[in-house]
Amino acid sequence: MAGRLQNVSVVIVDDDADIAEAMQTALASEGAAVSTVGNGDDAVTMITAQRPQVVVLDMMLPGRSGFLVLEKIKGEVDSPIVIMLTANEGKRHQAYAQSLGVDKYLIKPAPLDHLIDACRELLDAREADEKASRKAKK
Repeated sequence: MAGRLQNVSVVIVDDDADIAEAMQTALASEGAAVSTVGNGDDAVTMITAQRPQVVVLDMMLPGRSGFLVLEKIKGEVDSPIVIMLTANEGKRHQAYAQSLGVDKYLIKPAPLDHLIDACRELLDAREADEKASRKAKK
């Protein structure tokens, strides 16, 4: 049986190696091709080079904050889906992330099944939007 994230490319950006490993294991068990990176500067480089479909992004990172990473990777036609996963529960931070184009904002510790579900829902919504756009152009 194929996983819910079969053939989906994901980059996890988190400086906590244990959390990154848990997410990587969970997403990979659903069929995703997963890369991890532990700081914001390297994240921008990796995401730009790999062009993943989904980015799971921590807010507090060494080098460059999650917000600054988000600014760099969103806004293009082919921008990845970005799920910000953070321990920061502040509504101002969530509103700012949304203003920068985050697709989903989850609070740590989020159950890994919620993360997988969020990835699948966002991928399905993007696919539906792309189909509708292609149909409208015909």
